[in-house]
Amino acid sequence: MKRILTIFSIIATLILFVSCGGSKPAEGEQKKEGEKQASQSAAVKKNIAVVYSTGGKGDKSFNDAVFKGLEKAKAELGITYKEYEPKNADADAKDALEKFAETGEFDLIIAVGFTMKDSLLAAAGAYPDQKFIIIDETVENVPNVASVTFKEHEGSFLVGALAAMMSKTGTVGFVGGMESPVIKKFQVGYEQGAKYIKPDIKVLPVYVGGSSAFNDPASAKTKSETLIQQKSDVIYHAAGGSGAGVFQAAKEKNIYAIGVDSNQDDIVKGTVLTSMMKYVDVATFNAVKDVIEGKFEPSHKELGIKEGYVGTTEFEFTKDLIGAENIKKLEEIKKDIADGKITVSPK
Repeated sequence: MKRILTIFSIIATLILFVSCGGSKPAEGEQKKEGEKQASQSAAVKKNIAVVYSTGGKGDKSFNDAVFKGLEKAKAELGITYKEYEPKNADADAKDALEKFAETGEFDLIIAVGFTMKDSLLAAAGAYPDQKFIIIDETVENVPNVASVTFKEHEGSFLVGALAAMMSKTGTVGFVGGMESPVIKKFQVGYEQGAKYIKPDIKVLPVYVGGSSAFNDPASAKTKSETLIQQKSDVIYHAAGGSGAGVFQAAKEKNIYAIGVDSNQDDIVKGTVLTSMMKYVDVATFNAVKDVIEGKFEPSHKELGIKEGYVGTTEFEFTKDLIGAENIKKLEEIKKDIADGKITVSPK
């Protein structure tokens, strides 16, 4: 009997030993996984680089919206960032992108604007381990590049409708920076919105052009004055820093203007009816946040009214001028676009 008890004791001891021994690899795997996660976390430097679109900061429009998003990321996510304002979107921008990439210091490099596409693709090809994102242009099937575009035509439809509501002459104007697929989306959306309200309204487009299309307010002012001479009494611009010239002409000639990208309503209070808001700041912040959290995806996102990325301001200085009935109508149009009842063509 004593012998039987001894055998059972030995078996029980062996089972306990095996059980305890089996737990060690699991603990080791947990430790290994923890070390891996810690390593991944340590690999995030929280350093971002940005190469702005030509025209640079201070445009109170597109570039400033990117800057606003980075400042928010700095405050809320604890990032640091370096920035560069190129003189042109070709060699200068390409050199800046590549100089940032070759340091290996940055979790993400942001290329701002559709004019940067070729420069970005060259830099991304030269530095395949560097993550990039381009804002306002489509890039697909490049493993280290994400891209974000917006449905500017949808937001422009709204301000086109407002322009038609406010026009007394039956003629409205549009000032674009340079002729390109992106800026054309602003124009055609604006035209569709205006004609949705008044099918017989005239929409007169002009473009600033030249080597400083988005930073030439003098030329934009001259072209706006030409539109005013042709009876345009509301002018919408999609011209970056050149838009200041549109506002100046509108103020001097006592007509209305419409801003773009950022809230420009307070630049000339009462003259700027609203601004077509394109929430580039939010897109910038979210792109940085995704990288910091290890969620970077080399994909393309297109964001519009339904997603909450384009629209109008709250008419802080012009609510009484526009009137409650017109504002209610704009809200109905906005909902119909989001619900798919109104389809806005980008071309």
